[in-house]
Amino acid sequence: MPGIARWRDNLPTELCRNRELEIMLHLRILCRANNRSTALLVKPVGSGSLCILKNKYLLHKRRYNSSHENFSKDEHKKYIGCIGVVSILGFYYYYTSNKRRAFAREHKIESHSGQRSSPGEFDSRYKSYTLSEVAKHDNKNVGIWVTYKQGVYDITDFIEKHPGGAGKIIMAAGGSIEPFWMIFSNHNKRDIYDLLESMRIGNISKEEASTAVEGMEDPYANDPQRDLFYVRNHLPVPDVDPQTYELEIAIEEDTMKVLRLDDIKKYPKHTVSSTIMCAGNRRSEMAKVKAVKGLSWSVGAVGNATWSGAKLCDILNELNVKEEDYEHIQFEGLDLDPSSTPYGSSIPISKAIDPKGDVILAYEMNGKPLPRDHGFPIRVVVPGVVGARNVKWLGRIIISKHESQSQWQQGDYKGFSPSTDWDTVDFSKSPAIQELPVISAICTPQSGDQVVVQNGKIKVAGYAWSGGGQKIVRVDVTIDGGDTWHTAEFFGQDLSKPGRHWSWTLWQVEIPVKEGDKNVEIWAKAVDSMYNVQPESFKNIWNLRGVLNNAYHRVKIDLK
Repeated sequence: MPGIARWRDNLPTELCRNRELEIMLHLRILCRANNRSTALLVKPVGSGSLCILKNKYLLHKRRYNSSHENFSKDEHKKYIGCIGVVSILGFYYYYTSNKRRAFAREHKIESHSGQRSSPGEFDSRYKSYTLSEVAKHDNKNVGIWVTYKQGVYDITDFIEKHPGGAGKIIMAAGGSIEPFWMIFSNHNKRDIYDLLESMRIGNISKEEASTAVEGMEDPYANDPQRDLFYVRNHLPVPDVDPQTYELEIAIEEDTMKVLRLDDIKKYPKHTVSSTIMCAGNRRSEMAKVKAVKGLSWSVGAVGNATWSGAKLCDILNELNVKEEDYEHIQFEGLDLDPSSTPYGSSIPISKAIDPKGDVILAYEMNGKPLPRDHGFPIRVVVPGVVGARNVKWLGRIIISKHESQSQWQQGDYKGFSPSTDWDTVDFSKSPAIQELPVISAICTPQSGDQVVVQNGKIKVAGYAWSGGGQKIVRVDVTIDGGDTWHTAEFFGQDLSKPGRHWSWTLWQVEIPVKEGDKNVEIWAKAVDSMYNVQPESFKNIWNLRGVLNNAYHRVKIDLK
């Protein structure tokens, strides 16, 4: 079995919010080399943040339910009304804090939260309303109101400032956000509370406020048991019935083919070993330069596995799709956001249609059926490309002249200048991340370790990888600030042909230390087959979303 990353996963989501967590990360790295398996057991990697985003909510399928029936219009309105209100402060809260503060300043709104009281508690300075009065304010003509606990808030002027668009908020008017903050606990942030309180206009009674959470079920009850491979889910894990599963393939808006799971398995089976890495891997290091928005990953937002399934190019060729006629292949998952919009992404058609691109519709992972957490029953695996494009629970493929309009393609996972902030950022001006830059990480020892010097040397080991199928040709390691570099040995490397090195490279090195040294800082940098090399520091690659974190990896240790 190829490399896997073990995470402590039974931690409540609330612990992710305001501080780093100690993640016990074990890398059990196995790689096929010269027809044999080699392995490295790596010690815990140190401090990071909870690796699994458990932003679960009540499941609602966009096209099918478990019995493969469409929702009626009334049912759809009921579910949409129930889940839509979470958009009030935006599903993408994490990249808008400066914009929210700027909005309050611009409108000269005085926040009563300066008292640092609990948000939504009864405040005698405001008028009291009933829920029926709040419900009448569902459009801009009369004002758009929402409630949180006992607070009533007029968000009318915030509508157009909302980064997720006005439509979702208008759809959510007149209800309580509390049930959704039970689900999206990442909204429990002081800056969000402050913004909300800046729009405070009234109270509701304690009795009516309590009705907002009556009958709420645990939205995490259907979570699968986490396995050893890293998990980054943007939306809830859907429970897909393989017997009724269907994959729609469309050209623009016209459905050309619908494949069931058995149909996909009839195509020639192709197996590829590929690393999948989150764009935010090692974000916690960039955050030390200046605050960024996103999960505070350490070095473990990456995993390597063997994937098996049908080649996407075989299906495209069967439909007589020509590269010169289209630009993009869009993917939509069966996981849904609060407005019932699926997770979506896209890749250039040149990658999808090229047999050497090795893009597959995977139904197996490491020789076994794909686990729920990793996209059961079908996940698109796009080797050499950022994890965000490897869409899980694949429900629809769209052959198009246009890039996906999904938020995760258009409004996230993009890089910017270090001087770009949340008041000046324009996501339309930057291309979506596809191939990731060359990167390496030290997996053992970890920061703060006390390392025993043996025969005058210390042992260092880790991984390196480069996007786009580039081979790692060298890893350099130093403990004296770059005065002396030691070249690491590779003990696990993808032996594929040039341009198809999709898996990570595992490396190790023994470094001599000076007698009497009490502590050292280890640096590591990788070089790929195009002689791309990691930048020295995070300062000059800092970006507000904390992505593309590929500066030298640095680990401080004590010697004994």
